[in-house]
Order: sequence, then C-alpha cells, then structure tokens
Amino acid sequence: MRWRAAWRSRPDEATAGDEKPQASDPQQRPRWWHRSPAAAALVTVLTLGVAATVTPAAGATGDIAAAFTRAVRQMVSGSQTGKAFSGTPAVGALFSWSGGTLGSHFCTGSVVSSPHGDLVVTAAHCVSGLSAARIAFVPGYNRGTSPYGVWTVRRIYADQAWTSSADPDDDVAFLQVGQPGSVTPIEDVTGAEQLQTGTAARQLVDLIGYPDGTDLPIACRAWTTEPMADQMSFVCGGYTDGTSGGPFLADVNPATGQGTVIGVIGGYEQGGDSPNVSYSAMFGANVAGLFADAVAGG
Repeated sequence: MRWRAAWRSRPDEATAGDEKPQASDPQQRPRWWHRSPAAAALVTVLTLGVAATVTPAAGATGDIAAAFTRAVRQMVSGSQTGKAFSGTPAVGALFSWSGGTLGSHFCTGSVVSSPHGDLVVTAAHCVSGLSAARIAFVPGYNRGTSPYGVWTVRRIYADQAWTSSADPDDDVAFLQVGQPGSVTPIEDVTGAEQLQTGTAARQLVDLIGYPDGTDLPIACRAWTTEPMADQMSFVCGGYTDGTSGGPFLADVNPATGQGTVIGVIGGYEQGGDSPNVSYSAMFGANVAGLFADAVAGG
C-alpha cells in the first residue's frame, strides 16, 4: 500500500480507493515506459535544481519508473519537510460519514471557485468505489474542530478515463457538497481557490495535505518539475497517508491563504510511494472538461 493511501479498511465502512498501481499493469505505467529500450536507456531527473542521470543495467529493458524513484529518493535525503499549521479555510479533510457522524479522515480536498460555489477538488483515487453519501468534507479542520461546518458530498464527478482504467493522467475528481436544509454554498463560507489548467510544469507552489495520523494539515513550498509526460512532481517530506488530493497552490495570497490550484496529490503511483516525493497529473483539457461537467451538474 502506498504511503499516501487515502483509505483504511474497516469492518463498518466501505473501502475508499484501490491498491496502488502495479508495474505489471500497462494502464498504470507512465507514458515513457513504452519507449524502446534504446530510447529508455537514459533518464535525467531534474529536481531541487540538481540533474542526475539514471542508467539501467546493460541489456535490460529498463524498469525506468523504479530507477527514477530510486534516484529521487537518493537526492531528497536531507530535503525540507512539511510543517504543521492551523489550516486555511478553503482546504480541508475528507471523512467517512455514516449516520450523521464523522468517522476518520482519509484524504484532502479544496474548495474551488465555481458559478454555484459548491465544488471541491480532490484525487479520483480517494473516492473510487465510494458512494457520495458516505463522504463528508470538513474545511479548515483543526484539532478535531470543524470551524466552517461539515459538508456532505452530494455527487462525485470523475473522468471516464479514470473510472474505466485508472489512467494516472485523470486522477482528479470534483465533489459537489452542501449542508442539509441550507442553500448557502460552501464558497460563501470558506472562500475558494481558483482552478487553472494548461499551466507550465515548473511552478513555485504551496502543497497542503492532512496526514491521517494527525489532526492538523501540513504545508511546504517548493518548485515543481515534470519528470514524465503530463505529470508534475514536488519534493518535500512528510506527505504520508491522507494527503492525497491535497492542492498544489500557486500564487498564494498571504493575507487570505487562497491561491490557484494547478494540481492535486495523485497521478503517478497515485501520488507517490514515498512521503518525500509527491506527484500530480497536470491539469489540461481533460480537467477543464471535467470541471465543466461538474458545473453543469451543479
């Protein structure tokens, strides 16, 4: 099970998500995996401003994904670690929800600005196999408190490419949320992050996530890189179980804590199998289309 697994199997709860993708499954491999052995002989890893070349053994077909992961792990020893903080209104934790009671938190999400003001973005693998009625979102969750209320999920929007084959480039989902008996949208209560697609791969971002072993979020600021087609990576320690779905926030306003969501922890290896390296699918036309569907459904 990956470090950022957004689920725990419990006797009384549905399982939120699936096991991490295996290298034997072609649908889960990064696109450059399918290159010829000659073309895959060298992989240059760019992160933290350092270049490292990974060379598979002579004659090997090249498990390039594994080589890349090993190289990054070697390079991030001693790198910075996410720090706990009191939270920000538009980012929160996803909880299991049953009988009007919160269970444990298992993933992270963030409110995104939309015409109806009722959408949260997270990773698709966080909510795979779950009924919307079994999930609640608690924005600004802090030490067991719900400063902006508890919002139940009314509908889940995930791309067909994800639901049919778990394509890592489509590991994004939008959740329509609300409160029983209220017409006030969540955006009016918490504010919202802006959603942006088609951005450059290299961005200075703040990454926020809720490790499931704590009741506070962590945050870290670093530059993203593009280690493979349509995927971004972020190097900072501490992003363990529960941080999946956490937003990659660019251009954060220090006064409001709000910024622009350009990715969420997910994608390759469903976000990464090490707490030191996080991934996100790059937001492109697929995410823009999914967002339009969620808005129309709202």
